[in-house]
Amino acid sequence: MEQSSHYITICSDSIGDTAEAVVQAVIHQFQNQRVTIRRYGNVRHEDELRRLMEETAQLQGFVAYTLVQPELREMIREEAVRLDLRIVDIMGPMMQAFIDTFNDAPQARPGLLHQLDENYFRRIEAIEFTVACDDGRDLGAMLKADIVLLGMSRTSKTPLSIFLAHRGKKVVNYPVVPEIAPPQQLLSLPPSRIIGLTTEPEYMLKIRSERLRMLGLPAGSQYASLERIHEEMEYAAALFKKLGCPVIDITDKAIEETAGIIMGHL
Repeated sequence: MEQSSHYITICSDSIGDTAEAVVQAVIHQFQNQRVTIRRYGNVRHEDELRRLMEETAQLQGFVAYTLVQPELREMIREEAVRLDLRIVDIMGPMMQAFIDTFNDAPQARPGLLHQLDENYFRRIEAIEFTVACDDGRDLGAMLKADIVLLGMSRTSKTPLSIFLAHRGKKVVNYPVVPEIAPPQQLLSLPPSRIIGLTTEPEYMLKIRSERLRMLGLPAGSQYASLERIHEEMEYAAALFKKLGCPVIDITDKAIEETAGIIMGHL
């Protein structure tokens, strides 16, 4: 197994996405680090827990966990001592703060966050809506959307849309191109439901040049020229001003950060 990578094991008695979200947020703070995430969900038995702990110890990594069952929480601490393995309790401090402050006790039932409740079905509906409306494929859907994202090519509209959909928001993203007039549906929306995305020209040049390289296309394309980028940005800025919508500069921002700003606007 390749030893040049660092290994982080995620252990959860639910699906593990809470722990992975925290781990990913931390990884983004470190540059030039090769990290392999090993995710184990629905861990309910001691032999499963013991096995993943021993594997992680052999890889010289650490374990981030979200366990709510008392017996598993106790066992992972014991195994950490036995194996001299670092563990990170993602939920424990928050649960203890809740207990100490509000004098309440947890239910200790795995997976409560992901029960098939109304919020779950709303997220699924939002994801299906957003995928169907990617890149302006359904202009009529703008009138039903919670958020309409506008931006020139390579302003992270699609991944940002999917991220927001997982937060239960129906999103339409629409590409801003000088040669194409904005649709009437867009002009009829209230500014509060529209978000404009922009970036620094040099940052966009770097992203587009890399995109052409990955596709095996010549670097001298107009698509990745500063002249074309400035033209698109000027058109987009004029459109955003006409619509009166909030504008977010995504330069060097993670998807999560931009999404947080958008949710703040809402």
